[in-house]
Amino acid sequence: MPKYVIERDAPGVGKSSAEDLRAGAQKSCAVLKKLGTDIQWVESYITDDKVYCIYIAPNEELLREHGKQGGFPVSRISQVRAMTDPVFSEA
Repeated sequence: MPKYVIERDAPGVGKSSAEDLRAGAQKSCAVLKKLGTDIQWVESYITDDKVYCIYIAPNEELLREHGKQGGFPVSRISQVRAMTDPVFSEA
């Protein structure tokens, strides 16, 4: 199943409290539960003004539906085409 990076514009999100971030994660998980097993949230990275989320899903439409139901902005969705890391360089 494809893996995606979702970019979410969220001004000031980097100043969010742990409680606020937890509440957002709980809301996301509740929406995921409603959407079924075809979509999986892997992890998210919070920067000053953006959130970058890694998801596994069959298509972009399901990711957009998650954002719509959860009230999460979807600024850009990019499908991951390949992965690399330091170990890969040693081959």
